[in-house]
Formats: sequence, C-alpha cells, structure tokens
Amino acid sequence: MASYIFRYFEAISLGETIRLLLTAAKVDWTEECPEWPKEKPNQPFGRLPVLIERSADGSPDFVLSESSTIERYLARTYGFLPMDPRGAAVQEQLRDRQIDMIMSFRGHSTVSDSAKEEAYAKFEGLLDKMTSIHTDILRENGNTGYSFGSKLSYTDMAMYSFMKMFFVQLVQYSEKVPRLFRAKLTPELVKLVTTLEADPLLSAYVSQRGSLATYVLQE
Repeated sequence: MASYIFRYFEAISLGETIRLLLTAAKVDWTEECPEWPKEKPNQPFGRLPVLIERSADGSPDFVLSESSTIERYLARTYGFLPMDPRGAAVQEQLRDRQIDMIMSFRGHSTVSDSAKEEAYAKFEGLLDKMTSIHTDILRENGNTGYSFGSKLSYTDMAMYSFMKMFFVQLVQYSEKVPRLFRAKLTPELVKLVTTLEADPLLSAYVSQRGSLATYVLQE
C-alpha cells in the first residue's frame, strides 16, 4: 500500500479535509510543515498544500499540488466519492462552493471596517444558501448524520472542515464569523458534526486534534 507525505502550514484552512481523508483511508501518512517562504521554490507550483505518494514497489513518487485536486484524488482512490460521475459531481460542486467562500474571506482582517461589514453581509448571504442546501441533503438522506448513504463521504469531511475553519481558526481574527455561522446552524448540521466525530475511522483523530462539537454546541 502507498504511503504519503502531506505538506502544509499548521492551519485548518485548506489542509484539514486532506488530513481527514488520509486518516479515514487508514493509510500511513506523515505531515511536514515547510519553513516558509524559504521552501517555496522547492514546491512544484511554489505553494502549499502538496501531497507526495510513495509506492511500496519503489516506483517514482507521485506528487500533487492544489488542495481540491489532492482531496478528489484521495476521495476517489479510497472510496469516499462515488464511481458514478454524476454522484461525484454533486459532491464536488458543494466543495467548490465552500472553497469560493473561504477564498472570499482571505485578507478580510486587513481591510477597512466598512469593507469588513460588506464582507460579513456577503458571507452571511452565501452562508444562508450553503446551510440551507446542506440541511436539505441531510434531511433527504434520513437525517442519519451522513450526507449520502450510510457511511462517511467526501462531502461529510469537507463540510466538517469548512465549519471547523470558521468556528476554530477564524475566531482569532473575528468573533463575528462564528456568531454568524452559529445562527445558521440546524440540528441536521450539528448531527453531521457529532456523527463524524464518533465515526470509528476518525474518532481517534478528533480526540487528538480537538472536537468541533464543543464549539458548535456553545450557547
């Protein structure tokens, strides 16, 4: 079986879904946090994350860049995306929307107060749509805590990471973001969080890295 080296910063951001996928796949993997920007020229595209796949047969390393590409490669390889192209596309579009929202928030801490308020208003509108769509998906799947079928999927891990970024990482820059998100939480989304954290594939990882449920369940 292949083993992996995952290079990224010590942050949730665009790395946590990849960490969850590697953990859930039960593969051997390690994480490197390159000294930045010193190591920038040594990365394939001059940016992170980077995934290095090492084969057991000694064949050349397979190196990937770009978070979405890495996520989907792992999700397909280890069965967290359906083989059906349409089923896979449904999950991929949800993740693309999340990435758009994450990228729209980059640099918000350095802009003027009026620009921040505009960003918050835009984010709240996008969040309304996102939480509504995902809640409907969870309901249509019987409110089991899983988005599709009866087991962990790429969508579950991506949504969990998306929520973790805004509740845990961005709170150090703005307490308003978690408040906005908490106001949009539904019982179905909370159940997704608790179900993922209890899943045997990820429960040990959650215990080590910290629970998101403690944040989303706060009054």
